[in-house]
Amino acid sequence: MIKKVLILYYSQSGQLKQVLDNIIAPLQQCAAVQCDYRPIQPLQPYPYPWPFYSFFNVFPEAVYLEGCPVAAITAESDYDLIVLGYTSWFLSPSLPVTGFLQSRQAQSLFQGKPVVTVIACRDMWLIAQEKMKALLAGLGARLIDNIVLTDQGKSLYTFVTTPRWMLTGQKDAFWFFPKAGVAEEAIEAASRFGERLCLALANNEEQGQAPLLGKMGAVNVNGKLIATERIAHRSFLIWSKLIKKAGPPNSPPRNIVITIYAFFLLTLVLTIVPLNMLIRKLIYPFRKKAIDAAVRYYEQPSGR
Repeated sequence: MIKKVLILYYSQSGQLKQVLDNIIAPLQQCAAVQCDYRPIQPLQPYPYPWPFYSFFNVFPEAVYLEGCPVAAITAESDYDLIVLGYTSWFLSPSLPVTGFLQSRQAQSLFQGKPVVTVIACRDMWLIAQEKMKALLAGLGARLIDNIVLTDQGKSLYTFVTTPRWMLTGQKDAFWFFPKAGVAEEAIEAASRFGERLCLALANNEEQGQAPLLGKMGAVNVNGKLIATERIAHRSFLIWSKLIKKAGPPNSPPRNIVITIYAFFLLTLVLTIVPLNMLIRKLIYPFRKKAIDAAVRYYEQPSGR
């Protein structure tokens, strides 16, 4: 019996596509598996590299899950497994992915289906995945696994390397900063997940409730960043509301508030964020039990 797998994704830089290529390669080589590889395409394409104001103009809508209109994909009516690849925009799923999940087509495709999410991002994806869980639950889908690949280099470095990459298209190493993006060896090693999915599909494991990729290192949560991400999201909610109230996307009033926010964010990154990370590191031993419990929660369903 042929198992049918639908692979959906939206990738601007091409990195997420590369990650998925490596994961899906073993499935495509399996005679008992049919893979339908489909990009999600917004009706109005987003630029890459991003102009500064275009980048921040999607901030409020991304945070509040106001997905953009997307084109319908060519797909069959029924799949045994759906693999959904996405990147994090401002601690939320990217607008094209959110837009597709809010479409009528997604309602019919995802109902009752097991889903494996694949994330490639900087290092803060926990809130985005919580929002993704809610979107999938609203479609009646079953999230059975999550694969996360994060950027190489320390968190403080990626505050510089990732925006530089998004705004200029340059991801090479410079000065003392490492290359932006996920390390090539990590991307290549992701093929092990595809090999496991092949075996699971052959044994009909996708029909059960247990994760297929448990104890494979699919997800590794940095406990010291959990509180930082939660604080950042609360700040995003406040600023997103202010920017939305200033005016519609790309309007002069909105861009004025965005300029103010950009200076605020830069100041935050240079001062409060390093201080907060240091404090969190110091208090970690005293809150280890609570942090470890949070790590276990966020690493579900696949676990470490």
